[in-house]
Amino acid sequence: MGLATPAWPLLASLGSSLDAFLDAVDSFFSNLAAVQWGALAIALLLHLSHLACRSRAWFNTLRAAYPNEPFPWRRILGAYVAGVGVNSVLPARAGDVTKIYLAKHSIPSSTYPAVTSSFFVDSVFDTPVGLLVLVFALTTGTLPSLDILPSLPAFDLAFWAQHQHFALFTITVVTLGLLALYAVLSVRAVVFWNRIKQGVVILRDFRRYLRHVATWMTAGWLLRFASFYFFLEAFNIGGSIRNVLLVMSVQALSTVTPFTPGGAGAQQALLVYVFRGVAPRSAVLAYSVGQQIALAAFNLTCSLIAIFLMVRTLDIRQVIRVGREDRREAEGTAG
Repeated sequence: MGLATPAWPLLASLGSSLDAFLDAVDSFFSNLAAVQWGALAIALLLHLSHLACRSRAWFNTLRAAYPNEPFPWRRILGAYVAGVGVNSVLPARAGDVTKIYLAKHSIPSSTYPAVTSSFFVDSVFDTPVGLLVLVFALTTGTLPSLDILPSLPAFDLAFWAQHQHFALFTITVVTLGLLALYAVLSVRAVVFWNRIKQGVVILRDFRRYLRHVATWMTAGWLLRFASFYFFLEAFNIGGSIRNVLLVMSVQALSTVTPFTPGGAGAQQALLVYVFRGVAPRSAVLAYSVGQQIALAAFNLTCSLIAIFLMVRTLDIRQVIRVGREDRREAEGTAG
């Protein structure tokens, strides 16, 4: 009995999170008639443009890594859109496997280490911008403090907030594991690390990085900002610079732990908290679920189209499975 007792708070938190999400879904359908469909359509088109800009930045990164290999942007666009769509409906970043697999097979003579490491180039831009968004939310005092997180109806957030020592332990173990992996691979596979460096070669030419990556990433962030603005308008929350920045900060926080697709549950709990006093709770819940459903459905549709055009199948699970097997086989051959 003593061993089973600690599980009850987790089960209660999970049940509370599920109830809150179902309540949000109910609010969404209750407020469906009030949705401004024109603004919603604009938001989705801006979202697609945002993905296109980010895929162009990734394409330029890969082109710098493989200057002598011919490959069209539309293939990288397809891989990027497919990955985003899979991440919208499956947890644990399964879409990244899809993205890497499709991109790798779109570039002759490419390798998984190089294609994978090319993601780091995006993070060079995303990380400081994302931190600025979080700093804004923190300085305005709208985000919940650590002592409030356990009371929010979101299992993702409550679990880590209630088990801060375990969270610190997990971070430590993951960090040490990555360092150990780095040490092992650096000893066993010099060729592997040369391929890793190949994926980020564009960072050696700062001017080229600014022209071909940073400009597209900037455009992508601006389009993402505009997309959220119209989502807020579509669900009658009210588009404003402050509200959009709050939504972006909530999205960043809710996807830190990949327990649910797109941070479902955590997003609803955080949005209700940060928009307290700005809009009625039912309207915020309708917005949070409506935006998530709209993005998930739109991303999944675009993903299925991209996957079918690239590999002639609509079976996402097969693509993920083949991608993982192909990557393991390639890494085994390289070792």
